[in-house]
Amino acid sequence: MTTPATFKVGFIQFDILTGEVSGNMTEAERHLEHLGDAGVAMAVLPEMWSCGFDNANLARHAESTPRILDRLSKTAIRHRMVIAGSLPEVAEGRIYNTLYLLDADGRIAGTYRKIHLFSVAGEHKHFSAGTRSVVCDTALGPVGLMICYDLRFPELCRALALKGARIVVVPAQWPDIRIEVWDVLARARAMENQIYIIGANRCGVENETRFPGHSIIVDPGGSVLAWAPDGDTRTDTAVVDLPHLERIREKVPALNERMPEAYVT
Repeated sequence: MTTPATFKVGFIQFDILTGEVSGNMTEAERHLEHLGDAGVAMAVLPEMWSCGFDNANLARHAESTPRILDRLSKTAIRHRMVIAGSLPEVAEGRIYNTLYLLDADGRIAGTYRKIHLFSVAGEHKHFSAGTRSVVCDTALGPVGLMICYDLRFPELCRALALKGARIVVVPAQWPDIRIEVWDVLARARAMENQIYIIGANRCGVENETRFPGHSIIVDPGGSVLAWAPDGDTRTDTAVVDLPHLERIREKVPALNERMPEAYVT
């Protein structure tokens, strides 16, 4: 399979209704159709977009995940679009916050269970943590997977870059009180690893916590290609230019000039 040199990517930012799987699915599909009709080759949805952090009912909501993936698969096939977003998963009696990435042919190209659980919000009380980093082979090349709080851990994003990721997707529910951190870290992870970052953050209010959006697409040099700071439901797009990425890496060969033996603690 030949990876295209340039292609359009987009994020979906919307107000997730807690526990309302059907309503959230309808909203997500509406935006996916819009992006698909606009020729977008990859779309990223927010974290836990089907139900939000409805923690008391996660196991029940996870029962809907296979059906949701089947519907997303049909959308992916119809628009030849890669789709990413995190959903609740139950496996061996444990609940995970799992990022699913569907390829343009509708198959699941990979899954990633959130490694870094945000203890400040009690995520560790409701979810089990993943244990491995994931880069997926897709029609658009290798794509790395992270979720929300993972953005604070540079080791994870670096591992994805070293595994070959040229794009890293980051579904999130990042609140207003720390949104400047999200903005800075999205650019930092892109610059230090010379990759594209596509971050899809939710908007709206849940249990008095405001989510301002700030979904973002950053290029390998740190330039912000798309940003949604207004806190409203919206989509936006940008063009991924893989030759541009390679030129940046050739001009500043930082990844090749790493000295890992000096980083041992």
